[in-house]
Amino acid sequence: MGAPDPRSLDALGLAEAPRDHPLSYPGAWPEESGLLDGDRLLPLPRLVYEDRVPVVAVGSNACPGQLRHKMAESEVSGTIPMVKARVAGIGVGVSAHVSLMGYVSASPFHAPGVVSELFVTWLDSDQLAVVDRSEGVFSATGAYDRAWLPSSDVRIELESGELLPGAHVYVNRRGVLQDGAGVPRAHPGEQALLVSLLAAFPRLRELFGDTPEEFCARARSDRARCSLGTRMFAEERLTMTSGLERYV
Repeated sequence: MGAPDPRSLDALGLAEAPRDHPLSYPGAWPEESGLLDGDRLLPLPRLVYEDRVPVVAVGSNACPGQLRHKMAESEVSGTIPMVKARVAGIGVGVSAHVSLMGYVSASPFHAPGVVSELFVTWLDSDQLAVVDRSEGVFSATGAYDRAWLPSSDVRIELESGELLPGAHVYVNRRGVLQDGAGVPRAHPGEQALLVSLLAAFPRLRELFGDTPEEFCARARSDRARCSLGTRMFAEERLTMTSGLERYV
């Protein structure tokens, strides 16, 4: 019996998908750029792929386990370059909706002067269609639109120092949650986020229970309950625009 593959997602601690384990959202991200190849993360031969579409991942789309799950479910190639980048001009906020996956996901917001270390995923046309569907782009009731961020407004610098002319990103149609002072709330990870929200809003506890575990269990695949939670965010005046809507 051979030694375990050190490049496998299991060996790297990147195999778990938030869609299976909602409290792990946004999932484990790689420590460095790599080529997702099914169940493995391999070294990258280059950082730019002119025949693919660059998409900045701000949530679980930067988790190899989640990407693997999405592609396998649709029987699409799971070979995806994932490139670390410094992205100036956007922050990672909290989506103003409750996901059927059982978590409250991340969404970008306009943040001049803020630099975020994120991943650019380079997707072929089939992979892009899979991610678009998973984000609800094609659905009238979906959560996200795909937007193009031009380099004139958002600076995307790869590890090599090369600047991209722009990239796509998924923008939540309902906006993002604010912190009570009119500032977008940062996404601290699902466990911490749900502890904070449940402690602050009795109506949320009535819908989803007192603990993050209860929240995830009640939200998962319950469309009516998720819709009520999303509506509660708006009624409690927690929602605000992301500032990225003009790019959609």
